[in-house]
Amino acid sequence: MFPAILIDGVRSDMLLIADHASNLVPPDIDLGIAPELMDRHIAVDIGVKPLAERLCATLGCPAILGGISRLAIDYNRELDAHGLIPEASDGEIIAGNVALDAGAREGRIARWWRPYHETISQKIERNQPNMLISLHSFTPQLSSTSVERPWQVGVLYNEDDRAARIAIPLLEAKDVVTGDNLPYSGKILNATMNTHGENNGIAYLGLEVRQDLISDAKGVAHWAEILAPIIAGTAESLA
Repeated sequence: MFPAILIDGVRSDMLLIADHASNLVPPDIDLGIAPELMDRHIAVDIGVKPLAERLCATLGCPAILGGISRLAIDYNRELDAHGLIPEASDGEIIAGNVALDAGAREGRIARWWRPYHETISQKIERNQPNMLISLHSFTPQLSSTSVERPWQVGVLYNEDDRAARIAIPLLEAKDVVTGDNLPYSGKILNATMNTHGENNGIAYLGLEVRQDLISDAKGVAHWAEILAPIIAGTAESLA
């Protein structure tokens, strides 16, 4: 089971990255949770893999998608982050992660986290993209809170908001209910883009699509049609 799923593309000015595109778990890892939880948002960004595939087909850009579940190891966390190998997620205890010793923890990092980020670094070095696209999805409401999330798309960023400031008006012009660093802030959760975007001076467009909008093929097609020209327009404005 490879740490990443690779999608080829003919253009090198953009690279799409989706950290949480898979709910697969290596067969030798027992998370100790009910199987049905693996289809929920705690294990995978619902709809992101087909949306990424559709966007890449339209835009002609390559992609690197996370190949294992965020419950085995979260690619969008720093190595010293508490949630790198989550012991709980949205009220669910991940029993198989609770008692990991230092050796088992380092084993997952060496086997999955480091190769994934090395793959991204190598692709960036080869292609020299002008913009990264970070693609995620979010649940309309967490189980642990009654607060609803009305945004259709969130645009996330940390210090570098160049792409965000271009894309947000483009989304709003299409009547997309857009969150500006919502449903949560990229100043807090932005590890992959901090590493590969901000640290390299590469602009990035962090997109969070509400998962109920892209949970079936019709929704994926609809939102790919909306997002593809906005992504392309943002990249062209940055060039």
